[in-house]
Amino acid sequence: MTEIEGDRVNAGGAPQVLVVDDERLIRWSLSAKLRDDGYGVTEAADGRGAVAAVVGGPPPEVVLLDYRLPDVDGFQLLSTLVSMLPAGRVVLMTAHGAPEVQAGALASGAARVVQKPFVLEEMAVLVSQELAIGRREPVPGVH
Repeated sequence: MTEIEGDRVNAGGAPQVLVVDDERLIRWSLSAKLRDDGYGVTEAADGRGAVAAVVGGPPPEVVLLDYRLPDVDGFQLLSTLVSMLPAGRVVLMTAHGAPEVQAGALASGAARVVQKPFVLEEMAVLVSQELAIGRREPVPGVH
């Protein structure tokens, strides 16, 4: 079943983030943290939901994408999202730290690869950095 939740309008010009993960707790915790930090967040539980969120809502500036989803190959969805969002930044999240996953993700257009488990505060900083890179602004926390 495709599941999409979250903000469907770009209220007040808040930067938009799409969180794609089949694990509800990860989606919820990331989304709650990012909303607390002022982002507009849309959630998707699978690949179909991710594509539907991009097509049907405000375009996300950053996508946090789980590598393993129930309905689609992670690299295939990564490539699809990168082509749909030429100005967006797609970050691949994975519990599978094999070098070939990281190499494949970067070759498929990922801005970076993040190892699970992660610290929520660090992910919020990462989103801020990716927004700055996408907007070609100075990157927070990098001198």
